[in-house]
Amino acid sequence: MKNKKIFIVLLMCITLLIGFLSACGQDTDSNNSTDNDLEESEEKHEKETKTFEAANGTVEIPSHPERIIVVADSYVGYFLTLGIQPIGVSDFSMENRYFEGKLDGVESIGESNNPSMEKMVDLNPDLIITFNDANAVENLEKIAPTIAINYGEKSYKEQLKEFGDMTGREKEADEWIEQWESKIAEWKPKIQEIVGDQTVSILSPFSKGIYAFGHNFGRGGEIIYDEFDLKAPETVQEIAIDSGEGWADFSLETLPEIAGDIIFTCPWSGDEADPEHVYGSKLWEELPAVKQDRVIELDPDAAFFNDPTSLDQQLDFIIESLQNNA
Repeated sequence: MKNKKIFIVLLMCITLLIGFLSACGQDTDSNNSTDNDLEESEEKHEKETKTFEAANGTVEIPSHPERIIVVADSYVGYFLTLGIQPIGVSDFSMENRYFEGKLDGVESIGESNNPSMEKMVDLNPDLIITFNDANAVENLEKIAPTIAINYGEKSYKEQLKEFGDMTGREKEADEWIEQWESKIAEWKPKIQEIVGDQTVSILSPFSKGIYAFGHNFGRGGEIIYDEFDLKAPETVQEIAIDSGEGWADFSLETLPEIAGDIIFTCPWSGDEADPEHVYGSKLWEELPAVKQDRVIELDPDAAFFNDPTSLDQQLDFIIESLQNNA
């Protein structure tokens, strides 16, 4: 009888011990599960965001941003080329005829140098693209991760590749560059043969004189000088192109010196000066290009843009113009 009681007590102890060990195992599994969930969550967060080196420092951005506001006019067409329609752009971008039909449903945020902060907050962006202005960036960063860009620091091909990397659209960037270079390779020798040794200038009257544009400041310069490698007047080549600036301003008196055998021109879109102080002057009327009807008029708003979407259409215009006027 005594032995039977001892056996029962031992059996109860063993049962309790097994239950205790089982509970410990469950706690361990639970802790491991929690740790695994935490690791998976952290890994997922890392995949959903990435860091990007911008002019305003290291910025954490979505890996695949979907709601992008492009404050800086110059970069809207890059995103369109990548197959991304921004949710908000400036008024000036809305006026670019090269974007016609591509910004349907996109909201205007006002002027690029003074956008509506309230409008942008309402749009709930996950990424904002802007020029590198410290005061503007500081305000925009309160709304969403903001990438600031130094205009002209990269070529348009480099800039497209950067945006492709930023948005996970590397393939689309490479495809555009490939087709673009194919078109340039086809047309460059034809245009060089048509133009020959003639010089080409890109001029815009403004309130204090004349701007001459070079190889990287819009108005078709990227195509005329950089891709087709056409000759600029010597002074323009030295001051606007070789300097790397992409533009230079001149007084009216220097017009004969900076005017090429072929002139692309439009009023400067940055002020409201009357362009007739140049176009109506005797100096202008006496230029060989004017007398020989080799002046090609640019759209003053659209000519500002040098993004891939705009360049595609500018290329067609420049080719046709040079075929008809050279």
